[in-house]
Amino acid sequence: MTIPSNLPGWLAYLETRHPKSIALGLERVEQVRQRLSLTPDFPVIVVGGTNGKGSVCAMLESILHAAGYRVGCYTSPHLLEYNERVRVEKKQAGDAELCKSFELIEQARGDTSLTYFEFGTLSAMHVFIANKVEIAILEVGLGGRLDAVNVFDSDCAVIASVDIDHTEYLGDTREQIAFEKAGIMRKGRVAICADQDVPHAICSHAQQVGAELWCMGRDFGFTPHQGQWDFHGKTGSRNALPWPALRGAYQLANASAALAALDAIRNRFPVSMEAVRRGLGEVQLAGRFQIVPGRPSLILDVAHNPHAARVLANNLAALPPCPHTWAVFSMLADKDIGGVVEALDPHIDTWLVGGLDTPRGTSPERLECVLEQSRVRGEIIICKNIPDALSYAYNAAGENDRILAFGSFYTVAEVMAVKG
Repeated sequence: MTIPSNLPGWLAYLETRHPKSIALGLERVEQVRQRLSLTPDFPVIVVGGTNGKGSVCAMLESILHAAGYRVGCYTSPHLLEYNERVRVEKKQAGDAELCKSFELIEQARGDTSLTYFEFGTLSAMHVFIANKVEIAILEVGLGGRLDAVNVFDSDCAVIASVDIDHTEYLGDTREQIAFEKAGIMRKGRVAICADQDVPHAICSHAQQVGAELWCMGRDFGFTPHQGQWDFHGKTGSRNALPWPALRGAYQLANASAALAALDAIRNRFPVSMEAVRRGLGEVQLAGRFQIVPGRPSLILDVAHNPHAARVLANNLAALPPCPHTWAVFSMLADKDIGGVVEALDPHIDTWLVGGLDTPRGTSPERLECVLEQSRVRGEIIICKNIPDALSYAYNAAGENDRILAFGSFYTVAEVMAVKG
């Protein structure tokens, strides 16, 4: 093969190395991991869940960084640049080191095919080892049990939430999905479930593998107060904490999961109250109920399943009322579009639907059909694409109106690209 000369070339090449974009299973990636001797000598926190896992990763990264530790963090998908996925000391990996890791993986894999995500997971670990991180945070891509991240043993596993999504891969019941997510647990290690309604499959799997399961409400939790909140866990309490910089009341559950994980590794990585407060105050994560300053206001949210859409609806309900809400909306075809629409319908006055620049995108005509079948109360306007929908919203909205861009990482990414 001709070795790609830059990161865009490598990313285009990786997309061609496996006939399927998603192919769950650990055998291929484990073979290549062993050939590369990618065995971290530092602790690993693996974070999974239907929703909230990105927020938990961001909070863990921010708090541990504030405590002075050299942290590696691997998340997905990215919004604008692939480098967002791999960070060391909260700084994105450079093109050169990512290209170097891809080249080493390509040489080691032989005739073993790897998916884009499998390449990326091995690459991230190579970058972390090369940069001598002290601890790594790995976000599960899909499910858990058969996700590429799971070739690395977790010293602490976090399951942020369990709900219906990716049914074609994980099953169509909450218990089936919970079983897949529980696969990141390890014998003798703490596993944290931050879902308020812990599925039976998580409890039974923890018992089966011998993991120590800490559950929200039983082993740890939070109490909100005016302007601050308290965390109580297995090892004590942290009181009068600032609200996380990530907006939304639901972020207290994610913050509690992060603090419980820190309790689980406290003997090796003690974290002061000052570091917790600073980390919560400085945490950043684009596209999670992100309010962009200006008039009209612009809200970005990657909500792409009914559970996330219900959370978004609650966040919108908590905002001051506005004259008109314009939705810049699109979703991937394999998602529960009707369930998302149903959750947001009461909060949207005009739906501006556009196609996405990806093969998995839904056509504007199909989105219009779902909206009509759902009998949404708002007007439906078809736009060619997301930039056109955003332009329409800004031209039509009054300065006290609200523009909401949501439905997919792709939707938010295209809006962010336009906004610069």
